[in-house]
Amino acid sequence: MTPRIKQKYTDTVVPALMKEFSYTSIMQVPRIDKVVLNVGLGQAVQNVKLLDSVQEELTAISGQKAVITKAKKAIATFKLRKGMPIGCMVTLRGDRMYEFLDRFISLALPRIRDFRGVNPKSFDGKGNYSIGLKEQIIFPEIQYDKVQLVHGMDVVICTSAPSDKEGRALLGELGMPFRK
Repeated sequence: MTPRIKQKYTDTVVPALMKEFSYTSIMQVPRIDKVVLNVGLGQAVQNVKLLDSVQEELTAISGQKAVITKAKKAIATFKLRKGMPIGCMVTLRGDRMYEFLDRFISLALPRIRDFRGVNPKSFDGKGNYSIGLKEQIIFPEIQYDKVQLVHGMDVVICTSAPSDKEGRALLGELGMPFRK
């Protein structure tokens, strides 16, 4: 069974973008390459056990095992040594990516407190979109009673769009609620 957003992409988004940007081939239409979820946890320097719960939560949210990231260099002021575990990340591709995007856009984003839409200016100049979340409890997979630490996360949506305008049109057609 194909994911709902993937079906929407092939049925409605591709023809709409071909008409809007006057592409000559279907292969020119931008698509979503990957979605990266990242949690940086500075408190992991003092308490490494926090990373285990963060890894389990990220695995539950994404449906794929999270990888613990380590410090690339030592920073003495933060008592950080090279190679210490300081965060978690997951890279989603294929059907898992589309399933996550569907849940993210339709379920998680509306659960953000005082939500008025996402910032339309968070593009990086090459069509990739980044959004920072203040708390992980907006996802329905997280059980609020079992949360040890409320933390934020970054969600990066990487597209094949050559410009921000085309990336914004792609995500807008997929249903991303941009602020007016």
